[in-house]
Formats: sequence, C-alpha cells, structure tokens
Amino acid sequence: MFGIGMPELLVILVIILIVFGAGKLPEIGSAIGRGIKNFKKASHEPNEIDITPGAEKKSDEKKP
Repeated sequence: MFGIGMPELLVILVIILIVFGAGKLPEIGSAIGRGIKNFKKASHEPNEIDITPGAEKKSDEKKP
C-alpha cells in the first residue's frame, strides 16, 4: 500500500492522536465517513436537469 507498512501507520496514527486529541477523533471519523458517503451518492446518481420556470427566472436574474 504505497510503501507504507504497519510501523509507519502506527506512527501516523499516534501523531494524529497527539495533534487532534482523543475527544476529536470520533467527530473527525464521522465527518470523513459522511463525506465519503455523499461522494459515492453523488457519483452514482444520474445528473438531474431542472427545467422549472422558477429556476430559469432565478438564473436569469443573477446574470447582469
């Protein structure tokens, strides 16, 4: 895995623990998980095109 072994991963994890603290790690993990979930969801959904008249008015109003 990119030339990173178990000792290197342990050193990285210890540094992360020191920098962020034990209290922040669950929050960081959940935020990363939500980000990955949203990215997967967005990449698998087909592109939607909004053709409602209200959307056209709003986009026309923003253009000078």
